[in-house]
Amino acid sequence: MTADNRAAHVVQQVPKQLFVGGQWRDAASGATFKVEDPATGSVLCEVADAGRDDAIAALETAHATQPEWARMAPRERGEILRRGYELLVQRKDELALLMTLEMGKPVAESAGEIAYAAEFFRWFAEEAVRIDGDYATAPNGQSRFLLMRQPVGPSLLITPWNFPMAMGTRKIGPAIAAGCTMVLKPAQQTPLCALALADILREAGLPEGVLSVLPGSDPGAISEPLLADGRIRKLSFTGSTGVGRKLLELSAPQVLRTSMELGGNAPFLVFDDADLDAAVEGAMQAKMRNIGEACTAANRMYVQSGVAEEFARRLSERMAALRVGPGTEDGVQVGPLIDAKAQEKVAGLVSDATRRGARVLTGGESGSGPGYFYQPTVLTDVPQSSEMASTEIFGPVAPITPFTTEEEALNAANDTEYGLVSYVFTQDISRALRVSERLESGMVGLNQGIVSNPAAPFGGVKQSGLGREGGQVGIEEFLELKYVAIGGVS
Repeated sequence: MTADNRAAHVVQQVPKQLFVGGQWRDAASGATFKVEDPATGSVLCEVADAGRDDAIAALETAHATQPEWARMAPRERGEILRRGYELLVQRKDELALLMTLEMGKPVAESAGEIAYAAEFFRWFAEEAVRIDGDYATAPNGQSRFLLMRQPVGPSLLITPWNFPMAMGTRKIGPAIAAGCTMVLKPAQQTPLCALALADILREAGLPEGVLSVLPGSDPGAISEPLLADGRIRKLSFTGSTGVGRKLLELSAPQVLRTSMELGGNAPFLVFDDADLDAAVEGAMQAKMRNIGEACTAANRMYVQSGVAEEFARRLSERMAALRVGPGTEDGVQVGPLIDAKAQEKVAGLVSDATRRGARVLTGGESGSGPGYFYQPTVLTDVPQSSEMASTEIFGPVAPITPFTTEEEALNAANDTEYGLVSYVFTQDISRALRVSERLESGMVGLNQGIVSNPAAPFGGVKQSGLGREGGQVGIEEFLELKYVAIGGVS
């Protein structure tokens, strides 16, 4: 089978309808929307376009299914997740190709995401049987306290396009483990991974009505009626801070439980005493994972003056050597950005920085020909007044700004409304602890460029979000605590 035929086969195998109540169905309106390959700008397929009526139908089945699903034994819910994990691992290659076709990242990196996504199912399969409670005697000895954890109820899950499989499993995994029914709204650009995931869970034995998947071109037509209805009791969203603020406003009238994993503006601090080889390698990981289209991407690189020039030289050499092209081609390390709007944004940020005095060490240009490519770019002497100093770049651009003192670096790093992740490279243990404590972020990568791990709590502070996903606390976002006061036992 040729590469083109294999790609067409993988796309053809994925259902293109809505998944509601365990059944595949067309949108109530009959509408569809196009899914584009960002490497070529060509149309991969058309997918059913959900609207308000479809959202209400999904909500009704989630609400009706919730009581029975909550009563299912935790071990049975865990076994469904375990089977889902195994199916994801078995189909890693075809799912990786599917992801690359609709999202753009190189196939090898897509395969890494499938493995990462599968781990959320394995982790929460094990957490499903560890939902606990408590029993205690009141201080006056007159009564007893019984504490129990119960599923919060029907949940709306909204996922982004940049990690279309992992963001799905990171939300679906704990919801299944906790006993919550779900309506999943995937990003318009990447519905195929979500539909493939729904089919895998159906095969894994997930009961009808527990999960519905509603791809759509108008997010508001789906989310707004669901959030206003009152039967949805939980919203879990990953996306931009601007959209997150709007969703919080819509959630307020119903006083919904919310989890918000929002934007980032990650500082990457390199001190004079850092292992420079490790710092450059960490910078490549923190900057170029997912073509820089990640909320955890290193967005502002602050390098102490004693090593700034050498760090910039080494990083530029590494970035310049990266091979750019369609992610389906062998040896490609940098695929296209998600769409034309993203390409224009990155180009605009680079143009603004250079007008303000930044120097281009490598890259600095959009790709030629079809597709939404941008060359891996390193800028130095980037002023704090530039737009990219306060804007999430979401592309393969590394801006470097030198600093002199630790205090200067901390002030610059914390000078942002965001607080998702920070990176620190130093071999001084006292400085490492001191700086980690003072950085205003929910996560810190200390001498490493990747922080994401299903077994660790992921999330930020300030306007980077609310709540945590993953780790032992991830399931808590889908559980309510109930207190029962027991009298007559003194």
